[in-house]
Amino acid sequence: MKKPLNVVFMGTPDFAVPCLEALHEYGCRVSLVVTRPDQPKGRGRKIIAPPVKNTAAEFGYPVLQPVSVKTEEFYDIISAIAPDVLVVVAFGHVLPKRILEIPAWGAINIHASLLPKYRGPAPIQWAIINGDDHTGVTTMLMDKGLDTGEILLTAEIPIQPDDTSQALHDRLAIEGSELLKKTLAGMESSTLRPISQNHAMATYAPMLAKKDGHIDWSLSAETIERMIRGMTPWPGAFTFWDDKQIKIFKALPKPDSSKAPPGTVIEGFSNELRVAAGSGALSIIELQGSSGKRMHISDFLRGATIPTGTLLT
Repeated sequence: MKKPLNVVFMGTPDFAVPCLEALHEYGCRVSLVVTRPDQPKGRGRKIIAPPVKNTAAEFGYPVLQPVSVKTEEFYDIISAIAPDVLVVVAFGHVLPKRILEIPAWGAINIHASLLPKYRGPAPIQWAIINGDDHTGVTTMLMDKGLDTGEILLTAEIPIQPDDTSQALHDRLAIEGSELLKKTLAGMESSTLRPISQNHAMATYAPMLAKKDGHIDWSLSAETIERMIRGMTPWPGAFTFWDDKQIKIFKALPKPDSSKAPPGTVIEGFSNELRVAAGSGALSIIELQGSSGKRMHISDFLRGATIPTGTLLT
């Protein structure tokens, strides 16, 4: 019977959970799970544990939540474990080079793009926003750069026409967990051949901020529709009507011959909110008004009237 791999897992959000589950299914000895400290969330600022911490507790794995990974104490803890491999998934800390050098097999990272495309923190959102028809996950050997390490394996999946970043996130998280198991098997059998990235082909997927969700109606209807899907659930796509914010969750591009200025509510079918864009128009399907409740446009218009000619900003 082979000796189980000695693994230190580092991850924080929901995206990392299937990979931790995959290590459990694969039969690894997870000696330590490292995740971010508990954080206050929501309006009540209640202290919430990271999803990875909750999953680790279910499996009985020891958990460490360091404020910094650059301390001597943290280095000593990982060194004492002497892991065969580090598995890092959406951890949220940049690991020092000397930490990466501790494990015998190095540190594996699971990244939600087909590297070298979309290095950085928001690859899922930007793949949708930019209109890509496919994306995927990559396992790579980590180095001191940002998503610049040698590629081990990749898996490609299509982006569906109605995908939000949440829907694509969930599929990629599962795909990543399966790819992790294949990567570990390849490392154990010595059949993997790491491939250097073509750095000249690299693109970057920067972190999104709340302000990035503000809709620019001068863009084409198709571009805005992709932006809405890519911004859902975070940071959320929004516009303003009489200084009141409207959050838009779902819309469909439509033809427009009105020649109305971008952002203008134009005539459409009954129970429809159709807005002129830089080219074409956008029919709003689901939104959230000042009531704070997400609803279908027909329900929204029963309680609010947005006359033709109104300008959304």
